[in-house]
Amino acid sequence: MLSTLRIKNLALVADLTVELQPGFNAITGETGAGKSILLGALQLVLGERADRGSLRAGADQCSVEAVFEVSGLRAPLTGFLADNGLEPCENGQLVLKRAFTAAGANRQFVNGSPTTLATLATLGTWLVDLHGPHEHQSLLQPARQLALLDAFAGLSPRRDAFAELVRRRTLLGREKAELIVDEATYARELDLLRFQVREITDARLQPGEDELIEAEHHRASNDARLLELAHGALEGLSEGEDPVISRLAQVGRALHELRRLDPTATPLTVTLDQAADTLRELQQAVTRYAEAAEVDPARRAVLEERLNLLHGLRRKYAPTLSDVIAFGADAVQKLAVLEGRDAELARLQAALGRLDHELLAAGNGLSAERRQHAPRLARAVGRELSALGFRQSGLEIRLQPAVGRDTPETADPTGMDSCEFLFAPNPGEPARPLRAIASSGELARVMLAFKTVLAAEDEVPVLVFDEVDANVGGETAGAVGARMARIALQHQVLCITHLAAVAALGAAHHVVTKDVEAGRTISRIEPVTGAARIDELARMLGGGAAARRHAESMLKAV
Repeated sequence: MLSTLRIKNLALVADLTVELQPGFNAITGETGAGKSILLGALQLVLGERADRGSLRAGADQCSVEAVFEVSGLRAPLTGFLADNGLEPCENGQLVLKRAFTAAGANRQFVNGSPTTLATLATLGTWLVDLHGPHEHQSLLQPARQLALLDAFAGLSPRRDAFAELVRRRTLLGREKAELIVDEATYARELDLLRFQVREITDARLQPGEDELIEAEHHRASNDARLLELAHGALEGLSEGEDPVISRLAQVGRALHELRRLDPTATPLTVTLDQAADTLRELQQAVTRYAEAAEVDPARRAVLEERLNLLHGLRRKYAPTLSDVIAFGADAVQKLAVLEGRDAELARLQAALGRLDHELLAAGNGLSAERRQHAPRLARAVGRELSALGFRQSGLEIRLQPAVGRDTPETADPTGMDSCEFLFAPNPGEPARPLRAIASSGELARVMLAFKTVLAAEDEVPVLVFDEVDANVGGETAGAVGARMARIALQHQVLCITHLAAVAALGAAHHVVTKDVEAGRTISRIEPVTGAARIDELARMLGGGAAARRHAESMLKAV
């Protein structure tokens, strides 16, 4: 549900926060007070194009923020947010924000993360349906109409099963297409793969060997200098004219004489003995290093050759040796597939034949079920339309094979049918597609009838109705309100209405007013309860004591 809507600097609104309630929210007010601003704000935050003319005069920037409670949302919201690099929802709340400036800059955010208008629009299709003189109406889309028919008929499992068959066929078709190439291309690919497999296999690569060989090659490239340095260290320690170890013996004699004369100097001789042991260990270690070190041009040449081979393979196939090994393994698999192309093509063709047969049977079965249930849905909606003032209207659900989607190769995951809801509001008139209905009031009531019938199946949590009560009154007005209240048992409903009979049935009632402050016109919206709500309903009924009594009785009857 939509819990909070914040609007800044949009049309007559300077700074407005609306807290909405679950269920049926009635929104009323004088004509021109600014009720349509709420709808405009919702359209903006749901990805509609921004009209710079709607920016409040004198303001540099307009912003709209909407907070939705999405804990019960059926749409795959969590995965969608992650796939688009957006922050997850906290405490079950989704926060959408849209801002635009007079200079033309647009910014939009989801849970504080920058995003695109397309992302907002996608989220909008999951969150809100606007019904009235607006473009954001999912029921006008043939694909949505087909989905609603399937939901009404309980065909979602069969539709999902058909979609899985289409997915499997697409994958098999893609595998087959990859194998079907002309002979020249096939021969080139085969030769290339054979060369790549042979070159990488013959190299007998080992993970990490390039690093080991590079280190050994570095040592081999400096072998003469390493040997020279080792001998230099030995000469300084024990083999030169004045080696360190010999000088250490002289120091030892002096310290021993010192200890004889002064016993407190004993620790000095201990330290000397330790130093002597360390130097002797160092001499032995350097001697072993010098004996092991050798100048081996042949070994260096072998290392250089191997290193050049490894570097060449990395330049040709992948940046790292492990990636080259993986490339080789993949090439082996591709080569096996190509070398067995004829057998693989025969296998794929047989699998496609079986799947096509299964897909056609499932598609025809789904179509038959739809044809059986379409009249039931039309009759159910027709009964609602009659109660909403269309006494002699006609409703038709037209199902026919979808052009270009009636073969296994071209089948759509939704099935092989196209669906169109047709409506004739007056006797003698031909039924026309819903999207062709000119009157927004008629269209809104048709939508209300569908929503009433399909309330349990409809997954969009927030429904907004505007002008649904256009050109109706009396008994029809009560029927409109009753259906709003019924739908609100399973959805949040926002209804902008001029009829007291509709507004009185709302679980919450908001009034839009327009005032002048400091020479500027400002629109506000406030919740009304108790006496204030009675006053508003009385105003809608024409005012006066009789109207007030009528308003009181309407509220008591709810």
